[in-house]
Amino acid sequence: MELIILSGGILAVPVVAFITSFLFWPGSLLKVYNWYLRHRLGLVVRYSHSGSYRFCYCSRGTPGGATPSVLLLHGFSANKDMWLPVLKYLPRSQHVVCVDMPGHDGTSRTGPQDYSIEGQVHRIHQFVQSIGLDKKPFHLAGGSMGGNVAGVYAARYPNYVSSISLICPAGLIYPTETNFIRQIRELEHNRERPNPLIPTDIQEVENMLKLCCHNPPKLPGQVLRGLLDNRIPNNDFYKEVFMEILGETSRHSLQDSMHLITAPVQIIWGKEDQVIDVSGAAVLQKALPNAQVVLLDNCGHSISLERPRKAAKLIMDFISALEVNTGNAKKID
Repeated sequence: MELIILSGGILAVPVVAFITSFLFWPGSLLKVYNWYLRHRLGLVVRYSHSGSYRFCYCSRGTPGGATPSVLLLHGFSANKDMWLPVLKYLPRSQHVVCVDMPGHDGTSRTGPQDYSIEGQVHRIHQFVQSIGLDKKPFHLAGGSMGGNVAGVYAARYPNYVSSISLICPAGLIYPTETNFIRQIRELEHNRERPNPLIPTDIQEVENMLKLCCHNPPKLPGQVLRGLLDNRIPNNDFYKEVFMEILGETSRHSLQDSMHLITAPVQIIWGKEDQVIDVSGAAVLQKALPNAQVVLLDNCGHSISLERPRKAAKLIMDFISALEVNTGNAKKID
């Protein structure tokens, strides 16, 4: 009986700490939870430098396997953890790298010159060189803003990429505009207008999830509070980045560069995307007729959250098919 009481007392401490953290510091608890997920998935957080500039990233596996390394670029106001649901379904043997984009989370926060699409492309190339990913062509995948950067990167540095996956990419001229696109156009004239992607209260967090997901997750109030608490300190930075990627030099970066892409391209888009209309897939396909296009039913903008298993399978099947075709071509030669 004494052992049972003692055991109960030992267990009570972490339980109380958990409940206290959940109630009073939900943002910190979410960070701990992401740390736990990374650990469980075998991911290690690392840092690399290019001069005084610091990159934060997580990785798993080692390069030189049967398939090329995979570099994943997240979207606006997210971070490397955006890819955790997808990484759950990627093979453990696959070398994969997820980097915090310029200014986001653990990567250096400098100024507007690094937040435009061209600025981000430049910094990502520095990152690629800083970790030795430039030794062999790699597969590059990006979502939304990250998709814009990925496409322009492939156009600027064709010898470094073996293939790319563009997931609901920004940076195009869309035949059909969403209400969101029409709404943010007004931000150019009035920066004080609320931005649906930069919430300032819990209701706006819920609205953001409804905008980005066709089937938004039903999250407890404290989790929503944690998401908000972690975002609010960065809101001024998010506004700065958003105005840069909305500016004239970045708004149509992918549109202006897509004809220069020579690597095999995969396009993945949710048919119910309310942020960037799925009609963008046809724009890319017209410029890149050999691209593989996959449109997902009942899925919105946040494919990594809504359809992580499907996204992982599509990316790996695409890479594997290219490797098989390349191997067969070498045999014929």
